[in-house]
Amino acid sequence: MKIYGLIGYPLSHSFSKGFFAKKFEAENITDCLYDNFPIPAITEFPTLLHQQPHLNGLNVTIPYKEVIIPYLDGLNDAAARIGAVNCIRFEGGKKIGYNTDVIGFSNSIRPLILPHHTHALVLGTGGAAKAVMYALQEMNIAYTLVSRQATAEAIAYDALDQAVIEKHTVIINTTPLGMYPQVDAAPDIPYQYLTSRHLLYDLVYNPAVTLFLQRGVAQGAITKNGHDMLILQAEASWEIWNG
Repeated sequence: MKIYGLIGYPLSHSFSKGFFAKKFEAENITDCLYDNFPIPAITEFPTLLHQQPHLNGLNVTIPYKEVIIPYLDGLNDAAARIGAVNCIRFEGGKKIGYNTDVIGFSNSIRPLILPHHTHALVLGTGGAAKAVMYALQEMNIAYTLVSRQATAEAIAYDALDQAVIEKHTVIINTTPLGMYPQVDAAPDIPYQYLTSRHLLYDLVYNPAVTLFLQRGVAQGAITKNGHDMLILQAEASWEIWNG
């Protein structure tokens, strides 16, 4: 039996286990198992490897996409440039990190990009944001990071005025704000300045329409959640593990 899984914490509402269970059933894959491995701290990763010596591949989610890197034996080029990992392949006794978030995000947002979508706001600065930034660079879309506090790399939410919102016609939420069960939360941006020229993309997929997206719809914006991104990144992980 080939064993795959997901590490992160918490994992009570993760997408991957259900996705792979359906995939294995639909494709009559009977020699593979995908399970959740919640670890409260990344320092428990070596213990997990000792307990699961037959792992063939892992996905990595919040909050470990960046701090997992020192525990790996190598990174592919994209993961090294992004600085975040969401997929681990076990090959020849070594643990190699990949980033399939960038594939999932790029391929899911690209059909929605219009000529005036030249500047983006990236809400959040974690591992998922790094994959989004990498993808935007590949699509030649300029971006500005937004964080709770201003830094050398990011502006603060309170700097988002009408001029900034009008210029940045793509707004991407990479934070967990609005994810079930905290469905009444949303990034603190001035939604009143959104228009039909805006594209709002939320990496959150549960609920399907977050408060962030609801407020975009109310202003006439194009909206998309992270469900397709998850499917695309999961399939990309499967190809990496079995390629």
